[in-house]
Amino acid sequence: MKSMKDIYDLLKQYGTYIYTRDRIGDLILMEDEIRELYKARVMDTKDYQMALLLIRQEATKIKSGKN
Repeated sequence: MKSMKDIYDLLKQYGTYIYTRDRIGDLILMEDEIRELYKARVMDTKDYQMALLLIRQEATKIKSGKN
């Protein structure tokens, strides 16, 4: 996992498309889906941690108005 696009692509592989017009809401839903994939043992620990980090960084950018 290197970018948000990688996360979108991963979620698409499992039939999850998230778009609510609320970017923060999208990130919250994405984080929930990533957690579920990890619980189902679909993701390894490294990818799980990186995905959460990327999602949280993106949320911070949006909240601070840098996006």
